[in-house]
Amino acid sequence: MFAPLTKRDFASASTAARLYLRPTAFIDRPHELDDACLRIADTMLWFAAWHISLRDGAHIRSAVVAVPDLDEWIVAMPDALAEGAGAQRAALAHPRGALQLGDRTIRLAEPQIMGILNITPDSFSDGGKHIDAAAAIDAGFAMGAAGAAIVDVGGESTRPGAETLWEGDEIKRIEPVVAALAKGGVAVSVDTRKAAVMEAALAAGAGVINDISALRYDDRALELMAASSCPIILMHAPSAGSNPHEGGDYVHALFDVYDMLAERIAACEAAGIARSRLILDPGIGFGKGVGENLDLLNGLALFHTLGCPLLFAASRKRLIGALDNEAPADARLGGSIALHYQAADRGAQLLRVHDVPETRQALRMWRALRDAALTR
Repeated sequence: MFAPLTKRDFASASTAARLYLRPTAFIDRPHELDDACLRIADTMLWFAAWHISLRDGAHIRSAVVAVPDLDEWIVAMPDALAEGAGAQRAALAHPRGALQLGDRTIRLAEPQIMGILNITPDSFSDGGKHIDAAAAIDAGFAMGAAGAAIVDVGGESTRPGAETLWEGDEIKRIEPVVAALAKGGVAVSVDTRKAAVMEAALAAGAGVINDISALRYDDRALELMAASSCPIILMHAPSAGSNPHEGGDYVHALFDVYDMLAERIAACEAAGIARSRLILDPGIGFGKGVGENLDLLNGLALFHTLGCPLLFAASRKRLIGALDNEAPADARLGGSIALHYQAADRGAQLLRVHDVPETRQALRMWRALRDAALTR
């Protein structure tokens, strides 16, 4: 499937060929390379080369090109590919700024933590732990105190095999928790794919909508979000139906997920939702096997060329158990930390996790290493 790419290959590329630019050769001391490296948006990450992939049907050709040499490669491309390459480079460099959620300003120049608060009896890891509203509220405040910039409240489990919950019951679960946390100064997102739940969540004080269907499940969701002003997380799942894990038939998972999210960005923009409001999540574990999940993490930096902040969510997921002798969900802390640290090192701005204090400590180590490299 893969072969080396040369400039001459562009001459024979079909009109359906797609080009992908992924940052690679990350460096710790950019001041030593002057103009031979680029910064990813306004993050603390710099890179010295592009991994260029040309996808033409089932064939993929790739090359690693030093940052200063990309212009020479663009000159050799047909107009459509050259235009796409220029757009991807510009999107990567565009600052992501900050999320303004009520009185809270969440700056995206370094990784931020999103704490997971499931108010469900059947979530794969913490089902039943916070089903009582008072317990959920206490847990949400504890997450904020422990370092979560955002608390992500969910009222419906989307684990494999979970039953679809009626939207009225979902609203009853999340509404009092969202209202109490928001009133107490916590920045809240709500994990839902139903327009009625989105409406209730925003009315209760939520500042972000996190939709695992990327606004495809509910016909009203796109229009509703266009009429709002909140940030929206678009996650990749192979199915927009009741079971988001159905499907998952990939030719190349990294590029297939990238293409789907690019299409959803275009659909949102066509509906009047500015790209600046969108956050992207590649959907680790949703209709993807171990190899596909690892491909997404290894290639995570590719998604920066879509011009949106990235959210990474692999906390306690099946991937970790599959790689560690079927470790149960409550014994996956080490794997969760390792995966999210790697995501931070590839520029993910938001890390959605169950274990907030432990992840916060890992990110402090990450920040200390970056600071030391830049100042010594």
